[in-house]
Amino acid sequence: MEPGFEILYEQGPCLVVLKPPGLLTQAPPGIDSLEVRIKAYLESQVDRPKKKTYLGVPHRLDRPASGAMVFGLTVRATRRLAEQFESRAIKKIYWACVEGVVEPAAGTWQDHLRKLPGQARAEGVDANHPEGRAAVLHYRTLGSADWGTWLQIKLETGRTHQGRVQAASRGHPVLGDTQYGSMVPFGLQHEDHRLRAIALHARNLAFCHPTINEMVSVTAPVSEDWQALRLALDD
Repeated sequence: MEPGFEILYEQGPCLVVLKPPGLLTQAPPGIDSLEVRIKAYLESQVDRPKKKTYLGVPHRLDRPASGAMVFGLTVRATRRLAEQFESRAIKKIYWACVEGVVEPAAGTWQDHLRKLPGQARAEGVDANHPEGRAAVLHYRTLGSADWGTWLQIKLETGRTHQGRVQAASRGHPVLGDTQYGSMVPFGLQHEDHRLRAIALHARNLAFCHPTINEMVSVTAPVSEDWQALRLALDD
């Protein structure tokens, strides 16, 4: 365990880490972020060449969410990873604990979303809206409890806050996601709301390694807050 994050996989120019909740993926200079922490780790390694550290960020994860993220350590590797994201070749599985009982127990949600200008927020719009983009996800229920429903989600598209907006628009906001209407807290309730977690976790990431051309599948463990929710699930 390194300060601020956990390494899940590292081989050649490819690094997968566990992003903690409440941390930005990237940020302006002087502000803490996962990118800053990883660069500090890389620069601390005595066996690495003493030259300017490169860290490519081919995708992002919402600040309050946690889970697996892949980074490139060379320009070429980052470009190849980014191409996989763009072509939807990378498989992403999320866990989400949401309010209420989701019915049916498995299905597909199809919507059109747009990112609100100048805001870290998205909303659902009509299919003919000029700024709307198709958003598709597939889900299945893993369990239920008094607090709501545990979902496994596969994103077919990757829109801003997609899973959060699609779930909330159906009356099932992600636990702790006050931005989209959740009334049920999740995790440590920091005084600074920006540090609070939501129950959204990038559980598994599967991709083709950019240099050895082999499939890699990485599963990210969950925190004690998730374990507490799991204990309350119905048998």
